[in-house]
Amino acid sequence: MFRFFNNRKWLLWAWLGSTIILGSLWLQVEIDVKINEWFGVFYDMIQKALAAPNAITLEEYFESLLSFITLAGMYIALYVAISFFTAHFLFRWRTAMVEWYHSVYDQARTIEGASQRVQEDTIKFTRIMEGLGTSFIESIMILIQFVPILFGLSIGIPIFFFGEWEYGLIVGALIWTLGGTIFLIALGWILRLVGVEYDLQKQEAAYRKVLVIAEDDGNVRPKRIDELFDDVRKIHFLSYIRYLYFNIGRMAYLQANVLSAYVFLAPAIVAGVVTLGVMQQIIRAFGRVEGSMQYLLKAWPTIIELASVYKRLREFEEKLQLSEETPTTDTK
Repeated sequence: MFRFFNNRKWLLWAWLGSTIILGSLWLQVEIDVKINEWFGVFYDMIQKALAAPNAITLEEYFESLLSFITLAGMYIALYVAISFFTAHFLFRWRTAMVEWYHSVYDQARTIEGASQRVQEDTIKFTRIMEGLGTSFIESIMILIQFVPILFGLSIGIPIFFFGEWEYGLIVGALIWTLGGTIFLIALGWILRLVGVEYDLQKQEAAYRKVLVIAEDDGNVRPKRIDELFDDVRKIHFLSYIRYLYFNIGRMAYLQANVLSAYVFLAPAIVAGVVTLGVMQQIIRAFGRVEGSMQYLLKAWPTIIELASVYKRLREFEEKLQLSEETPTTDTK
C-alpha cells in the first residue's frame, strides 16, 4: 500500500505532493485565523455604530464587508484547489498500488477475492483517505493555531465554573467534548447498537445465501425464504427503534453544543467585560477548537471503515508475498 512513497517512479508525486497538500492546508487555516480576527473588528464596529448614530461611515462599513469577501474568496479558491489536487494525488497513489497488483496478478488470481481487493478496496482506500486524511490534518492544524488564540482572548475574562483561570475556556472545551463523546459511547453501548448491526448483517447474509441456493435448487420452498425475510424485517425494525433513541441523545448533545460557549462566557457577558467583537472571536475560536477535538467522534464510523479496508489489503499483500516465495522454495 505504501510503495507509493518509496517507488522511484512516484517519488516526486508522493513527497512533493504531500508537501503541497500540507502547506496548502496550513495556509487555509491561516486564512481562517484572519477571518476570525475580522469577526472581532467587524462586530466591534457594529457595537460602535449601534451605540451612537453616525459613529461610523458607510464607506467604513462596506470596506469591512469587502475585506471579508476578499478573505472568503481566498479561502474558497484554496479549498477548491486543495480538493482538486488531493483527488489527483490519491489517484496516483491508487495507480501505484494497482500497478504492483497487476505485475503479480498471476499469483493474485489464485487468492480468493483478488478482483475485489484490486478494484473495490483500492478505490475505497483512496476515497476514504481523501476525506479522512485531509480533515484529520486540518483538525490538528486548527488546534495548533486556535488554542493559543483562545488562550489569549480568555485572559482576564471570568469563565463559568473556572473563574478567571486563563485555561478555563480550553479546559471547558475539552471537558465538554470528552463528556459528549463518553455520553454517546455509553448510549450506544446501552442500546447494543454494535450487537444489532452484527445481527442485522448475519440475518441479511442468511437470507442472501438461501436466495443464491434457490437459483439452482428447486427444492428450496418460498415459505423458507419468507421466514428468513421475516427475521430480516424484525431485526431492521429493532434497529430503527434503537437508533431512534440514539439519535434523540445525539441531536440533544449537538443542539446543546451550540450553547456551550455562551454558557462558559455567561459571567463575562453579564458583567459586560467583553465587547461584542471579542465575544464573537471567542465563540468562533471556541467552536473551531471544540470541533477539532470532536474529530474522532464525528469520523469514528469512517475510521472503522478505513481500518477494515486497510486490514483486507494488508492480508491480501501478505498472501501475495507468500505466494511469490513459495515457488522459489519448491525449486530448491
